[in-house]
Amino acid sequence: MTPVELSRTVLSAVRRAVDDGELTVTVPERAVVTVPGPGGCGDFATGIALQLARPAGQPARRVAEIVRARLAGADGIRDVVVTGPGFLNISLDAQVDPVAGLVREIRRQGVRYGYGDALAGQVVALRVPYEVRAEVVADTVVRLVAAQGGRATVEHGESVESRRVPVPVVESLESRRVPVPVVESVESRRVPVPVVESVEPRRVPVPAAEPVGLRLMPAAAEMEPVDPRPLPTGQASPMPEAQPAPVHLRPVPAPEDPAPLGPDAARWALLHPAAHDRPRITAEHLVQREGNPLFRVRYAHARVRALGRNAARLGFDADPGPVDGARGLIAPLADYPRILSAAAIHRAPDRLARHLVTVADAVLPLLPRVLPVGEEKPSAAHRARLALAEAAGAVLAGGLSLLGIDAPEHL
Repeated sequence: MTPVELSRTVLSAVRRAVDDGELTVTVPERAVVTVPGPGGCGDFATGIALQLARPAGQPARRVAEIVRARLAGADGIRDVVVTGPGFLNISLDAQVDPVAGLVREIRRQGVRYGYGDALAGQVVALRVPYEVRAEVVADTVVRLVAAQGGRATVEHGESVESRRVPVPVVESLESRRVPVPVVESVESRRVPVPVVESVEPRRVPVPAAEPVGLRLMPAAAEMEPVDPRPLPTGQASPMPEAQPAPVHLRPVPAPEDPAPLGPDAARWALLHPAAHDRPRITAEHLVQREGNPLFRVRYAHARVRALGRNAARLGFDADPGPVDGARGLIAPLADYPRILSAAAIHRAPDRLARHLVTVADAVLPLLPRVLPVGEEKPSAAHRARLALAEAAGAVLAGGLSLLGIDAPEHL
């Protein structure tokens, strides 16, 4: 059972609780399922009860118990335990391997793993200034929105320089002295009042009113022709389509031109920091060592591709199965769809960039154990490790593609 399948199972349990009248809430579109955190247990955990507690008007642990009663009997689930304020910790059946299920799902979808419909049918209008970082962020957001079923358009507004408000020059107090006029005395301002003679009221002739109702309509030849045919049944009159409100993207501008770094390093330098952070346009993005996050991400992908080629030379291929010590890698792989959705909804490509670093750091320790060593023969464990590594490589390739950065086969 994959995290996606388990998420559907959790939502089905919530829906049954609503149908039974124990919960009065709107069933959410998705339930986030991750690896249990500190204090948790089992294979997966979800905080759906904490999400529904306030709308349901009940304590989170009470909501968790209601959902747990319906999850415990679902296919593939061995046990459900409520911990902490209301987390549901789910243990799968022994014959259900969460690692193999997740790896199969990633291998089936390839680089499109994590694509969803969080923005299906929505149009996001982006408005950006004429600035290199804003242009790159907008281009990446267009890709992220499309990956979630939406469509984004880009409009250019004012440049960063034109948005600077000029500071008015404040005049000195000496220059703003206003001369005070001399006030005349009351005696000098006495005005003689003229004597008003009696005047006969003047009669003003009133024109004759226009007869009411005699305004002529335009001639038939001057009127626009009207189609006498009625509209088809159920068809409304055409109305102008409402334009979406523009979303302003104004990240902190780059301090200098990133073009000398090359296209890949330049995009990473602009996308990896959060929008409110100033990007560093330095040669450190080109250094091939562990201190460079971009190098670690691309190196991990290239190593995975090399392991696949070497495994083919040794005569074995990948086969999903249980992998010991893989919890640190399973968690970011299972959380990748949620990260993609959040990056698209919040227009934050930096979330995706940082998550790719997490995946790379988690898969690199696994790679030395993928191939047989010495006289060792390829086994099911080697095939399972290779499948898990290739799943991580697919996530890295897909994420780099959405960022507009090349995922190299060799490095």
